[in-house]
Amino acid sequence: MTTALSSRLSSLDAYVFEVLMPDLVGHDRRPAAFVVYLYLLHSAQALGRDQVPASLQTIAVKTGLSKSAVQVALRHLKRRGLIGAEEVGTQVNPVRQVLRPWRRRLEAV
Repeated sequence: MTTALSSRLSSLDAYVFEVLMPDLVGHDRRPAAFVVYLYLLHSAQALGRDQVPASLQTIAVKTGLSKSAVQVALRHLKRRGLIGAEEVGTQVNPVRQVLRPWRRRLEAV
């Protein structure tokens, strides 16, 4: 049975749940960073590119987090190398680059 819901399903790398989730949520104690990264990663996959147009307000509304929690999460994700350090676009409509550093490591092997 194909429904609108099933067409919206996305597949995420096992690494995200097996390694990244325990690392961000358990070790770093930053569950909001994991939620924000999941949102950005899903959006990037849905758009078919690594750059996602997403303001603080958009991310906050879509994740249920406060804007300040999103800001802290984005800073942490930048520090961890999971999103690009440079924002493209305008201050009102920033475009965030989603990085997948584990893919580079797998390709090097």
